This record gives sequence, C-alpha cells and structure tokens, in this order.
Amino acid sequence: MTIAKLLGRRAVVSVGADASVGDVVALLAEHRIGAVPVLADGRVAGIFSERDMIHALVECGAAAIDLPVAERMTSPAITVGPDASVLGALSLMTQRRIRHLPVLDGDQLVGFVSIGDLVKYRIDGIEAEAEAMRAYIQG
Repeated sequence: MTIAKLLGRRAVVSVGADASVGDVVALLAEHRIGAVPVLADGRVAGIFSERDMIHALVECGAAAIDLPVAERMTSPAITVGPDASVLGALSLMTQRRIRHLPVLDGDQLVGFVSIGDLVKYRIDGIEAEAEAMRAYIQG
C-alpha cells in the first residue's frame, strides 16, 4: 500500500516559518497533534514538534515562546513521496528516529503522516489476516 492511499483526503495543518513558537504550540494543542510542517515560500522548510518545543525551553527558557518557529524547527525535513510504500515509510521513520513525515509531490506538500498512522495501518492489516486465517481454518 502506498502513502497516497493511506492519506485519503485529510487536510494538512501547517504553519508559516514566521509564526511564533507560542502560536504553533497553541495550534498543536487545539488540533491535538504532535507536529506540523513549517512552510516558507510555499515549500516545506522543516517540521516543528513537541520535541522541538522541549529543546527550545531548555535552551531559551520562557523567551522561546516569542521566537519565530523557523528558529526552533527541525530542518531540513525528511520527506516521502505519495508513491512510497507504507512499510518503506515506517522503516525510514524507525531508522531516522522520527515520528512525522511530510508527503511531497515534487515540491508541493500533499500530506503529513505520523508513525501512529502507519502503525495503525499495520495493525489493521495483521488483524485482517488473522481473521481470514480463522475463517479459513473454521470453514
């Protein structure tokens, strides 16, 4: 299965590079998400995550809230294309020890997946296989 099929038509929450860290943290809380892609000139410049906020607080203290997110984001972002396999993306996330991947079609952001999205897909597939095996054995 490809990332494109997994994405469906979900909207992507993103922020501009000039947004303040405080505004982005409020957005993360509002949407109950752990990270957002950061866009500059319409392109993915990086990712800002909960981990980036922790590092900003340790390094800058309370003043981190007023900094532009571009100063505290993880950059460059590791990305995948919509044709990437779910298992390939999961492997990439595991190897690079990251939890979020922007999905780019060329330079255009078309999606954003989390490790939770990919693990859920894998669990659903394993459960479906187990059910098919049970039905085969019983039938």
